[in-house]
Formats: sequence, C-alpha cells, structure tokens
Amino acid sequence: MAALSDDDVDSAAEALEGWQRADGALRRSVTFPTFLDGIDVVRRVAELAERADHHPDIDIRWRTVHFAVSTHSEGGITEKDVELAAQIDRLLAGPS
Repeated sequence: MAALSDDDVDSAAEALEGWQRADGALRRSVTFPTFLDGIDVVRRVAELAERADHHPDIDIRWRTVHFAVSTHSEGGITEKDVELAAQIDRLLAGPS
C-alpha cells in the first residue's frame, strides 16, 4: 500500500474529526474529563488496532491523549491510516 500524497491526506483529513497532517502522520489530541476516561479509550483503541493489525502511536499526558497514525513501512500516511483514524473517530463518538 503506497503512501498518499499530502493533498490526498489533507482531503481525507477534512472528513475526519480533529485530525491533521503533521510530521509525517495523521494526528489528533483529545482531552477527557478524567485520567481514567482517557486510559479507557486507549484500551479500546488498542483493541481496534489489534484487530486491524495496524497500531497508532499513543501518548498520554494526564487527561489528554495524543494519537498519531502512519505506516512506517511505507514512509508516510496510507489508506490504512485514514481508516484507523475513522475507526478511532467512531469509537470516540460513542454508540450510534
């Protein structure tokens, strides 16, 4: 799977909630009401990532969780990253 162009990534990010292209990855930061709320979301994102066999970088800073998705083997952002970001969005939006 080839890396997307910057224009393709920027276009895809427009359809995502709060994601931006920066430093070679799609990135989103989310602040939660409590530390444990953030940890719970990290656990659920980890389950998504395991099923997809595609893992985001996750940085936890108290109540704020930073997600970054890229495909290291392709040297950039691919469709797999856009899909994982969309899955994280759906998880954050809660039950529909």
